[in-house]
Amino acid sequence: QVRLVESGGGLVQPGGSLRLYCAASGAVAAISAMGWYRQAPGKQRELVARITDGGSTNFADSVKGRFTISRDSTKNTVNLRMNTLKPEDTAVYYCHAVTGNPPVTVNYWGQGTQVTVSS
Repeated sequence: QVRLVESGGGLVQPGGSLRLYCAASGAVAAISAMGWYRQAPGKQRELVARITDGGSTNFADSVKGRFTISRDSTKNTVNLRMNTLKPEDTAVYYCHAVTGNPPVTVNYWGQGTQVTVSS
């Protein structure tokens, strides 16, 4: 089992920045990738950014060049730095971790943290 706890959401003006933090505990040695998803009202949950234990990253097209993701394996944390925020970035952001490798994987989710971009 892996437990994920997020922090760092809040209200920010358009063009501003926020950093989200996620701390993992439990079976962290089994984690093969971590990342962030988001879900806006009335929309499906979507991938924002992801980083594997080998350091490979991928981002949603809508956040490329504005968001960065980093992982500290020694501290079992993954961080999302969000710059030049737009109102359409408003959503609940969820930390995600996956253990194992395809086809045998298990997904874990944090409780979510609200990010609101508004003037």
